[in-house]
Amino acid sequence: MHCVSQGSTEFRKLFISLFVLLIVTLFSVSTGNLYAAAERALAFEALYEQECAVCHGSELQGEAIGVPLLGRDLLHGESLEEVAVSIAEGYPNSGMPAWSEALTTTQIRTLAVFIVEQRDSMPYGEFNVRTPIQFPEAVVASEKHLFTAVPVVEGLVELIFSMAILPDRQFLVTERTGGLLLISADGQESTMIQGTPKGYYNDANPRGGIGSMLEVILHPEYADNGWIYMHFSDRCEDCTAQSRQFNRPASMNKVVRGRIEGDQWIDQETIIEFDKASYQIGSDIGAGGRAAFDSEGHLFFSIGARSPNTMSGVQDLALPWGKIHRVNLDGSIPEDNPYVGDDSALDSIWSRGHRSPHGLEVNPLSDVLWSTEMGPRGGDELNIIEPGGNFGWPLHSLGINYSGTEVNYGRDELEFFRIEDIVMPLVDFTPSPAVSSFIFYQGDAFPEWKNDILMGTLKSMQLFRFSLDGNRVIEQEILLDDFARVRDIESGVDGEIYLLLENGEGSKIARLMPEPVEINE
Repeated sequence: MHCVSQGSTEFRKLFISLFVLLIVTLFSVSTGNLYAAAERALAFEALYEQECAVCHGSELQGEAIGVPLLGRDLLHGESLEEVAVSIAEGYPNSGMPAWSEALTTTQIRTLAVFIVEQRDSMPYGEFNVRTPIQFPEAVVASEKHLFTAVPVVEGLVELIFSMAILPDRQFLVTERTGGLLLISADGQESTMIQGTPKGYYNDANPRGGIGSMLEVILHPEYADNGWIYMHFSDRCEDCTAQSRQFNRPASMNKVVRGRIEGDQWIDQETIIEFDKASYQIGSDIGAGGRAAFDSEGHLFFSIGARSPNTMSGVQDLALPWGKIHRVNLDGSIPEDNPYVGDDSALDSIWSRGHRSPHGLEVNPLSDVLWSTEMGPRGGDELNIIEPGGNFGWPLHSLGINYSGTEVNYGRDELEFFRIEDIVMPLVDFTPSPAVSSFIFYQGDAFPEWKNDILMGTLKSMQLFRFSLDGNRVIEQEILLDDFARVRDIESGVDGEIYLLLENGEGSKIARLMPEPVEINE
């Protein structure tokens, strides 16, 4: 850490604080949004440069008076918690002072997050959208299975989101700005289904558009009834006071179902849509948008933060975003939903306080809903969803705001809460790998993975496996590393595992195939 005197550090902190206050004041006058101003006041990199770079180097490469933080094992531990303790307590015998009195707890955690991000090759701002997909050249020897990963469908557009596998092994894929694509089992033929809800392309910001195709999922009895459910962001022009004020389209999540006949979408029925007054002009790309069925005839679907300010409305039970919803398969409301009868809440709400839920699955052993959720800088989560549960955003998070400030929106807005009323994550991922979709594997192709969780990531380009004992994670393994942005995961009728891989140079569908164990006699 920075080897200056405590006195000079305190003077620097005072100067920075006054400067930040000035910037915040000026920004808030122009925008009326004090919180947004504070969000932009201080960067992780700036804090590291101020306090650490003189000893450890701007690139963490080390200097004459400080050891490198990259390319070597850290003597006192490499986890986020261990790095934070090292910063706070220091190592005076080695020339590094304790920083617990000079820096706040949040500043120490901010530095620890930054250092661990760099060590894990997950620097903020690098999302690997155009990093080439790296298929393993040889058989992968995981802890429980040998397997290969091979492409089966290539040449997809960048902006894909969801995949479903039909009983005849054909694929359905949603193109976020296109529509619903039907692909043959061998990946050689594809047809865009006509008449589905529309996806919209935003020329100014194609990754942050309004009106996106999201989840496609098959009815539990699809083989008998042919129903296909689509979760998408419904778009409207000039439909709200907000859209008229800013002359921009607005959107909100909507669920429909229909059938496919030839290349046509037919028999469409609306399962659930929300009042136009709730439609927002903010991006709908990063807000999740998954769906899942339980065994009792319910459909769950997630809507993450949808307002231009990701903090607003998430805790408001009268608004649809920042929530997981539950409806019957025909769209009616189950009588045992937690807020039925509450005039101040939407009857469909199952849980709230969700920032960006990018995975949603029902555990087949318990019939309980689980989710993965992206935090800000850190604070990605694996959650077990409780009915009526509050999952914290933006009142509390184990992550840090992008600027390095604490997630304390509740206190800023005088929205008081008890920490014991917040449902904590089963697993926290800090730094953030950008967790995405997951499955509870139930196939026979990989018998040693039965009932395990397979989870993809976007930023870190990894595929994880988690073994469970009830509701406890007892084993964690990275199956594929530096691989690809795994947007969706599905298990096929043969038990093989299919991965929907997102890439700016062409998205793909990959298949994991078990390899036999060779026995030398």
